[in-house]
Amino acid sequence: MIARADRYTFEQPPENLNGYDPTRGAGDMIWDAHEAARAVNFFGDCLVLTSGKTAGQPFRLERWQADFVATLYGWKRPDKDRTRRYREAFFAVPRKNGKTETGAGLALFGLMCDREQAAQVYSAAKNRDQAALVYEPASRMAERSPMLSGRLKCIDSKKRIVHYGSSSYYQAVSADAGSAHGKSPHLVIFDEAHTQPNAKLYEGLKTGMGFRRQPLFVNTTTAGTDRHSLCYQVWSYARQVRDGKVDDLTFLPMLYEIGEGEDWQDRDAWRRCNPNLDVTVTMEFLEDEYRRACSSPLYENSFRNLYLNEWTQQAVRWFSMSSWNACAAPQPDLTGRECWIGVDLAATTDITAVVAAFPMDDGTIYIVPHFWIPAEAISARSHRDKVPYEQWAKAGLVTATDGGATDYDSVRAWIEKFAESHWVQQIRMDPWNAQQVATQLQQAGLPVEAMRQGYASISGPSKEFERAIVNRTLRHASNPVLDWMAGNVAIESDAAGNIKPSKAKSTERIDGIVAAVMSIAGLVTRAETQQSYYANNPLEMA
Repeated sequence: MIARADRYTFEQPPENLNGYDPTRGAGDMIWDAHEAARAVNFFGDCLVLTSGKTAGQPFRLERWQADFVATLYGWKRPDKDRTRRYREAFFAVPRKNGKTETGAGLALFGLMCDREQAAQVYSAAKNRDQAALVYEPASRMAERSPMLSGRLKCIDSKKRIVHYGSSSYYQAVSADAGSAHGKSPHLVIFDEAHTQPNAKLYEGLKTGMGFRRQPLFVNTTTAGTDRHSLCYQVWSYARQVRDGKVDDLTFLPMLYEIGEGEDWQDRDAWRRCNPNLDVTVTMEFLEDEYRRACSSPLYENSFRNLYLNEWTQQAVRWFSMSSWNACAAPQPDLTGRECWIGVDLAATTDITAVVAAFPMDDGTIYIVPHFWIPAEAISARSHRDKVPYEQWAKAGLVTATDGGATDYDSVRAWIEKFAESHWVQQIRMDPWNAQQVATQLQQAGLPVEAMRQGYASISGPSKEFERAIVNRTLRHASNPVLDWMAGNVAIESDAAGNIKPSKAKSTERIDGIVAAVMSIAGLVTRAETQQSYYANNPLEMA
């Protein structure tokens, strides 16, 4: 099909793009071998790689990439102008398989070699940082290529590349920069669609293409987690076109993903999902990531999502109980030691939890919890949750307060008593429903800091908490209440990779784990403050 020496030729069209046959039902569409080769060889003839061990070498596409680009540009319509057949493409590969660089190369080809005057080429993403991920390799290729550097001008401050010869420009745009309306795109590289907050940018750019003679919209993405998202809708459509369930001669799907029900630990599946294996991603790297995934249910989700292109659930079991149990240790004497406290005050039906985190001299962190529950409904709650609240209360692990709601005065009094024998550095509380308790603790001379439970504030401490469990630097006395909560907790993630414990998705109560993460947040802030201080005062280290 393809004879490759220094350059590719395409006398016959590729017939299999990982399960999709573009010749199927092609009817009177026309294959143009010259145009296919022209687009593919643009990469090797005009572009150089710009990072890693291959920096400076010609950007010669791998066979699978060449087949995709050749198919995209080689098929023509039977109209008098022989315009391109395809109007939209879906290019889905796992991370580290050259997706971004391929998109950057397509952007440069569309900018100066696609015979379109005053072309507008866009790389689009969720935010400016993500949009720049396509612009940056494109600009480096333009500046370092002997063939392009004299023809293109890169304006980094605007994330723009200009081709004066055709009055065309390439621009990086993002969903957070406002409306896409008013633009007239010739080519769009829509990067990581799974991160988009909604369909506005996608639809704005697509609807602006009507003016163009042969517009092209290329989705380059990895899998996400939200099956209600725009990306999943387009992904599902791409599968239908690939499998012949939908006849759409204008849509080109190329999907590298693990099959439904396929064993994610199967190395053959890894090879099928990663077409650039041993080129830009190594089996050794995947094995390292796999070992990490085996020790963390959360990272198992990430491994399957990032490296096998599997649409995973947003909420997953956070850590294995074997890892949690391995952190159990007898409680040492903590009298007088400095600690950071997290407080998760209950709504009517929840458990109130207070957890103190003590940094130890050996680098470990010891956590000490206590819990509160309303006494009025303790029997009914034991039956409903199928846990022995009454036994825990008799053992002093849970304080049962009078009435049908937790008595916050009891919680405040316990913290104040605890502070008499321990050096409390900070108390972190969610400000919702906690203003009175926070004010009373501050009036008692204790340092209180508000901490909301959204991604922005809790993701970093959550990752530190997980890391401490996996690395066995967390210590706990195997408190039965906290152990139960550790077995319940599920984690939720967003498209940016932020995580947080999810009360909605967890099987049962997790209040103690949430409070523990909040206590760790104070330690994270303390470590960052110390690092910043010494970085700014290097002479005082002597």
